[in-house]
Amino acid sequence: MRIALVAPSSDPFAAHLDPRSAAEATRVISLARALAAVGHRITIYARKDSPALPESAIVAPGVTVEHVPAGPPAPIEPDALTAHLPEFGNYLAQRWRRNRPDVAHAHSWAMGLAALAGARGLGIPVVQTFGSLGGAEQRHSLQECASDARIRLEACIARTADAVLASSAEELADLARLGVPRAKIRVVPCGVDTERFSPDGPVAEHGNRVRLLAAEPLTEPDSLAIAVQALADVPDAELVITGGPEKAGLAKDKARQDLMRMAKRLGVGNRLVFTGKISPADLPALLRSADVLVATAPYEPVGMTMLQAMACGTPVVTPATGAAQDAVVDVTTGLLLPPGVPHPAQLAALLRRLLANSLRLEAYGIGAADRAKSRYSWERIARETLTAYAGCVRRTPAAVKARSAEPRHAPASQATEAGRLAGAGYALP
Repeated sequence: MRIALVAPSSDPFAAHLDPRSAAEATRVISLARALAAVGHRITIYARKDSPALPESAIVAPGVTVEHVPAGPPAPIEPDALTAHLPEFGNYLAQRWRRNRPDVAHAHSWAMGLAALAGARGLGIPVVQTFGSLGGAEQRHSLQECASDARIRLEACIARTADAVLASSAEELADLARLGVPRAKIRVVPCGVDTERFSPDGPVAEHGNRVRLLAAEPLTEPDSLAIAVQALADVPDAELVITGGPEKAGLAKDKARQDLMRMAKRLGVGNRLVFTGKISPADLPALLRSADVLVATAPYEPVGMTMLQAMACGTPVVTPATGAAQDAVVDVTTGLLLPPGVPHPAQLAALLRRLLANSLRLEAYGIGAADRAKSRYSWERIARETLTAYAGCVRRTPAAVKARSAEPRHAPASQATEAGRLAGAGYALP
């Protein structure tokens, strides 16, 4: 099968304006490799976000990346990408007329618009993965939540696509509320590389204290403040916060300075550790060194760091929302907090209870690794994704024939639905 993956970026190690973009790129390239490993030919169409990128490159056996010239060759904010979607969609249409893929799989709502535009009239089924829905971001009161225009667009994209792959059961329910037929939705979560991330391997050095590792990077200071406050009520534990600039420039980082001031006021300044930017090669060892991964974000749509920690045998304490609610089995692979913003005292009480019993902590770690390997390996995620593709490919000939027989103004047609997207203010080619 020839598979086109459409993504904002294909390089998780490039400069990204936020960690979610890097995680999204990791998800796309990992899925591509897993699909290619079972004999499929994958082309990733990703925006050219650096002048150093070539027009195309082979990144793994069976996986080619084409860098699409759409907008400036530099990282840009997701909302700014919409101005360049007509250019992106035109590029896809031209390429796919000459070399038609069997299926196109878009990652993110903006890429969904580009993929639908590129596939229009070519009989190419389009599969959509959002990663995060704007309605969920609004419901969980995220600081930079989505606009109403984006939420309306997501509903149109989901109804127009041939299939939608939800990252969690919560997202499936959100899609159903948007009017997407249940038969079009499958829950296919993000995966984890269970060879790189496993309980066996090097462990990062640390002292005698219990190690709590924050799931949120330094770029999320509001969520991290909750973990710092909880640390004050968890004696003899240290909290490790990753991300941010290189270690040499860490002292000048504003988020780090604010959190350190808070820690000193609470008397835990000597138990707060900042690693700075962590190389991908060092991440598994750091995750193995943690006794518990602590998540304090009110909403985690994908949960990549959580899955990586679980695969390394590290239990997770997290609010029961988004992907976390599916991945973490309460009192088996970790502990679930009530949905919403965690209260520091409640988080501290759960951590004390868990850390007080070393046998239970070890059992949770074993359960976490088993859960990650059995449910979230990329091999399994690739199989589930291929099942979704196959259903779309089987339906496509009949669907194309039916659409071609409809009047161009038929309200149920893909052309009309695409027109609705354009009418919402985003010009499609």
